[in-house]
Amino acid sequence: MALQFIGIDPSTGDGESPTVWVDQEQKELVLQGWKPGPQLEAECAAFEVPGHATGIPDHEAVVRIPARMVPMIREACDALEHPNVV
Repeated sequence: MALQFIGIDPSTGDGESPTVWVDQEQKELVLQGWKPGPQLEAECAAFEVPGHATGIPDHEAVVRIPARMVPMIREACDALEHPNVV
């Protein structure tokens, strides 16, 4: 798997590095973010979505991404939709 680096949180410091990549082969965004903490994780796990079980499967995770990274996430979406343009 070859990841395409899109960007890192511009306010990142030592030990903090929310990051956005694109995996063109799998056609997926790859996001690194902060762990949510037990209260937010429990709230997400309890959230009811029609047609889905509650809870967070063991193979999935909840991460927090700062809003200032929205432009990078948009760029990553564009890179997936139009790989030869971005």
